[in-house]
Amino acid sequence: MRRLISLVSTFILSISLHAATDLSSFFEQANTFFQQYVADGAIDYNLIKQEGTLEPLLQTIQTTAIDELDTNTKKAFLINAYNLLVIKGVIDHYPTPSVLDIPGFFDRIKHDIGGTRATLNTIEKKWLLKPYGDARLHFVLVCGAVGCPPIISEAYLPNTLETQLEQQTTLALNDPNFIQVDQANNTIRLSQIFKWYRSDFGGSQNTSIAYINRYREAALPADYTITFYDYNWQLNEQTATSTGALENAVSNSENRYVVSATIPKGTFEVKIFNNLYTQQTTANGELTDRATFFTALTSVLYGWNDRFNIGFDVRYRQVQYNSANDSPLSVFNLESTPSSRQGFTGIGPKFRYAPFEQLPNFSIQSAFWFATGDDLAGNGADLPYIDFNGHTSFTQIFNDFTINDHFSIFTELDIVVEDIGPSSEGHINRFSTPGIVILSYFPNPKTTLYGIGSYSPYWQREFDYFAQAGAGAKYQVTPKLEFELLYTWFTNDDLQSTGGRAATYNAGIRFNL
Repeated sequence: MRRLISLVSTFILSISLHAATDLSSFFEQANTFFQQYVADGAIDYNLIKQEGTLEPLLQTIQTTAIDELDTNTKKAFLINAYNLLVIKGVIDHYPTPSVLDIPGFFDRIKHDIGGTRATLNTIEKKWLLKPYGDARLHFVLVCGAVGCPPIISEAYLPNTLETQLEQQTTLALNDPNFIQVDQANNTIRLSQIFKWYRSDFGGSQNTSIAYINRYREAALPADYTITFYDYNWQLNEQTATSTGALENAVSNSENRYVVSATIPKGTFEVKIFNNLYTQQTTANGELTDRATFFTALTSVLYGWNDRFNIGFDVRYRQVQYNSANDSPLSVFNLESTPSSRQGFTGIGPKFRYAPFEQLPNFSIQSAFWFATGDDLAGNGADLPYIDFNGHTSFTQIFNDFTINDHFSIFTELDIVVEDIGPSSEGHINRFSTPGIVILSYFPNPKTTLYGIGSYSPYWQREFDYFAQAGAGAKYQVTPKLEFELLYTWFTNDDLQSTGGRAATYNAGIRFNL
């Protein structure tokens, strides 16, 4: 009986699939749908959800035998199906500020297409990009975000598909918001599409520029520097500010360096971050001692590919122990004394990896620092403490969330294992899991103002922690050169209760090659 039911079901499905291969009605309905709900590249999701007019189109998508379609019809059908299924995915979770707020939107949620269950990534990459090898598809497949090339208010039709592909590619590649030419800085800023799908445009920056210039009215200069502006994942919905939102987002965050993003293939990034930590301690209610550490951490990264970077860190330190009233700047006195010391204390490899293609601002960075120098912990009689004697494993999990064109939130969770070394209680490894939250404000394209808060618990026999808050600013002289200043203060209970004080003064520089 079960076998008979299965055969009958298969027969009925087969009849439905064959009947749906005449798609003239589908293309007409899709054309009407896009005309009704799309305007200026924005979609009226609210009205679509209220009227329920998407369902008949979804029924056709589910029952169409796509393998029986001729090449042009299949290609046009899948383009429309992709765009309609993106809309369906949004409607199923509407209201939502972004498709990235819908878990698994591109890579886990499956849709019915001709009797097959497939994700949006499968439709895009395996059913369209791979078999057709047509990079113009990137300018007609719309991912539900403001940063995408705009969705048009008509369907893609088999008999006009070639013209439509050429037209939309030409419009996108001549759009000054999509291809941003900064003549003052000899810089071209491209959409992340050209970074994520570089192989579709020839595999290098030069071939990408050559491809773009095939459609440009004014060719892009060959000697300009290429960078990539942040992808705006804000939902492409019809609101009073939807059109202006993209313009503001471009103007205020196009240059923004995103800490959590990997760097492009074949490029170098060098960061030098200088940290001056000073702490005053008390005795009998009076400040008595000051300990000051200056740390210069130099980090070098190379883009092995667009999602995997490799590099190394070098750590240099100076330390000074003196009275509470002495200036913390005395740490820069390079003369070694029983209360001061300087030298390189650590070096080691690192990598950064962006595991999800559609989440370029989520990454994992890991470094392993080997101790350099003799008796860094100062076990000898004439050597003050400057660092741990052992190695350090330092893993950071980054994410950057764009709120709107003026604000973003950066989060970081660290996993740190420090080999402190032998003690009277045996060999000690210290384990901590610091967490950091940064709220950033962008008053103009080159300036970032931010507030930072962090909490670092130490999971050891006697639980300890430190907490700090602070404020900072960054300024991009050019997209490849940035300066940063940061001040933080510590709010630990033990410091507060004894009247002690601790703070950091930080200055950083980043440049790309």
